Parts: sequence; structure tokens; C-alpha cells
Amino acid sequence: MRLHAEPPDVQVVGYRARVDEHAALLLAEDGSVTTERLDPGTELSYTLGERHCAGAVDDDRHFHCDNGPAPYCPEHTDIWPCARCTGDCNKPIDTCDEEHAVYLAAFAPDVIKVGVTRSWRLETRLREQGADRAAHLRTVADGRIARQVEADIATDLGDRVRVPTKISGFDQSVNTDRWASLCERYDPLATYDFEYGLSLSDRPMAETLATGTVRGTKGRVAVLENNGSVYAVDLRQLVGYELTDGGTDRDLQSSLGAFG
Repeated sequence: MRLHAEPPDVQVVGYRARVDEHAALLLAEDGSVTTERLDPGTELSYTLGERHCAGAVDDDRHFHCDNGPAPYCPEHTDIWPCARCTGDCNKPIDTCDEEHAVYLAAFAPDVIKVGVTRSWRLETRLREQGADRAAHLRTVADGRIARQVEADIATDLGDRVRVPTKISGFDQSVNTDRWASLCERYDPLATYDFEYGLSLSDRPMAETLATGTVRGTKGRVAVLENNGSVYAVDLRQLVGYELTDGGTDRDLQSSLGAFG
């Protein structure tokens, strides 16, 4: 464990994807949690300092932790029992008994995954992931049945998409022929087409920074413009960092668009 004389002035302790509310970073200062909204046009000017465990948040209170692992140390890491569930379980949490939806989520240009969520959270879950298109395949009585259906479909389509893979398609559109073929195959109850207003002509570069003008957000990724280049920042990669005011002074890779 590392020891500080006192907690950092400001630390990123979480984030919120844009769904019904504004996307935001959750910042802890003197034991209290505030939000840094990530609306388009917002100017961020922070330098990243040390990174360590983000501790715990309870409503608007923050409990500091100096343990080294980030974003969370073992003591502050929640283990979600459904992370690798395939329906061979005894429904260990209360929400397992709620009605669930099985869905397909498409990420440009041609990455498709199957997933499940509680029915009332379907559109929220899709936006949290930054899906470009989606299809509601089935509604089932509980989470165990949903996981069984998901596991069967996942043998063909997969059930995970990494953030770098999503970012690689930010400047592209979904392959409409493949998507139409899958919709014809699974005959969904409903389909969705999401817009995030990023208006990208080139792929943004993946970076971890908190300096620049917010272009917008997509799932847990914020798109920032800095010195004529456009960057995609995985908000989870910011969690745990101590922040100081003032933009970053480290060298960043410049996109080709910066020289246009």
C-alpha cells in the first residue's frame, strides 16, 4: 500500500455514460463527489497525475483508498456473479427473477454481439455500450432463461466486444447487408438505430487524457478535440487518476486530419 500525507485534491472515481442523463466524470474532492459533465463543447483542462484505487462511492460521499491497483483494488472490486453465467445457476441475485430481454447489438462496421438485460433497461443498456444498431430478439421470464438463450446464440456471434474494437469503427457505418441478413434470420420483436452526433470523418486515436474540447460521447468513450486532432478516451481508463488543473503537457500523437 502506498501512503499519501493526505488524499489527493481531486480524483476521478467513476463515470456516467449518456443515456437519460448527461455523460459525466465523477470527481472526488475532500470526501465529496461532484460531476464534470461531458456535454458537447465542454472544455476540459486537466493533467493526469498518479493513478491508484478509486475507493468507494456512496451517493455523494467518497471513501478514499491509496492501494495501488487501479481502477479498483481487490477490496473495492465488485464481483458480478452474472459476468460469465450461461444459465447453469440457481439465480443468485434478486434481479435474476425479473423479466429479461435477449438482444443483438451492432457496432460499425461489422461487429455483432448477443446480450441480455432486464427488459425495462433494454434501451439504456444498448446506449451504455455505444451500440449503433440493435435488435430485441426475445423476452423471457427470468435471467437464467435469458443466459441460456444468449449462450446458444453466442456460439455463432460472440457476447463480448472490446472498447478498442468499438473505437475502430467510430468513423464508419454498420454493414447494412449483414445486419439485414441477421434480422431476417432472428426475426426480432423490435429494432433500434442510434445516433451519437459525433460527425467523424476519420477514426479518432485512442488516448488517455482529460484535456480538450468534448465532441461527444458514445457508450463509455468520450471524443475530445485537442490541437486539431481528435481522440477517443475510454472513461474507465481515467478512473483512479488524480487530477490537477491545467492541460496536459505530454506529447500526443497527431492525427492526419490535423495537417489537412
